[in-house]
Amino acid sequence: MSQSIVREKSFAFAPEIISLYKQLQSEKEFVLSKQMLRSGTSIGANIEEALAGQSRRDFLAKMSIASKEARETRYWLVLLQQSKLTKLDLKPAIGQVESLIRI
Repeated sequence: MSQSIVREKSFAFAPEIISLYKQLQSEKEFVLSKQMLRSGTSIGANIEEALAGQSRRDFLAKMSIASKEARETRYWLVLLQQSKLTKLDLKPAIGQVESLIRI
C-alpha cells in the first residue's frame, strides 16, 4: 500500500471529529455536531474513493468533494466556536482541518 499524506491526515482527523462529536452530544448540542460529524468523517471517505479512482477525472472529482467537505467541516467548527455553544477548545480541530484544506 502506497503512502499518502492526505490519506493519513484525513484518517487521523476522523477519530478526533468523532471524539469531539461525543463531547458535544454530552453537552446536549445535537444539530451542529451532527453536521460536523458527517462532513468531518466524509473527508477521508472521499479521499479513499479518489485513490481508487477509475480515471484521472474520477480521482479529481472525488478529491474535489473531499476538499469541499473539509471546508464545510471548518465552517461548522468555526460556527460552534463563535456561537459559544460549547466551552470546548476547538482550535486544535480547526488547525487540523486547515491543514487538510491546504494539502
